[in-house]
Amino acid sequence: MQDLKVTLIQAKQEWEDKELNLMHFTKMLNEIEHPTDLIILPEMFQTAFTMNAKEMAETMDGSSLNWLKQKSREKEAAIMASLIIEEEGNYYNRMVFVTPDLRVQHYDKRKLFTLAKEDEHYSSGEENTIVDYKGWKLLLQVCYDLRFPEVARNRVVDTRFDYDAIVYVANWPEKRSLHWKVLLQARAVENQCYVIGVNRVGEDANQLNYSGDSCIISPLGEIEQYHAHEEIIMSDMLEVDILQETRSKLPFLRDREV
Repeated sequence: MQDLKVTLIQAKQEWEDKELNLMHFTKMLNEIEHPTDLIILPEMFQTAFTMNAKEMAETMDGSSLNWLKQKSREKEAAIMASLIIEEEGNYYNRMVFVTPDLRVQHYDKRKLFTLAKEDEHYSSGEENTIVDYKGWKLLLQVCYDLRFPEVARNRVVDTRFDYDAIVYVANWPEKRSLHWKVLLQARAVENQCYVIGVNRVGEDANQLNYSGDSCIISPLGEIEQYHAHEEIIMSDMLEVDILQETRSKLPFLRDREV
């Protein structure tokens, strides 16, 4: 296990316009000047958060996933994002994890956002996905999942934790940005892990504003900086020493009730 360099892409998204969004993310990816291990894009990265599932959906061999594979290989880094996937007549808000060797793992959003009637247009996932990448175990989560601590609860047996970091991709509105910040910190502290939150900025077709506030939070709940209301490429390191020291000096997670 080694330190992991993570790059967050906080961007505006064009409503249901895949071509423009892919062009824009291509431009932003080209601005990453230094090597990185992992690149993370927002929820429904190439459509924005739409309930128009049938028209916007693709399959797992569709053009958008192929674009992610191409960019992963070009940047020699894993890439994470969510997009709308259709399988056997069902539509999923699916988070994908793509590596430069073109391997794809995925997670289907479990908690669908009922206030936007997401549950009427999409099928929910049934289980978590933890990917193992460069020695780090990463739990994949999408937006509304953040409000449900039971979904993400870490476990430890002896000194072995289920995962080392949670990654949330989101379209989280500015009017609830306080909740976003507080809940991300809580998930880091209570699960003794790094937490990464990647959100969008700008305004969508429903006149909802997004402030971004993308960040990386340490296992102690420490945040270097939130980035609000601007497109930004942000890179930082997940440090093995900080993770291990937190867990060894504060082994409280072993005392939880099962």
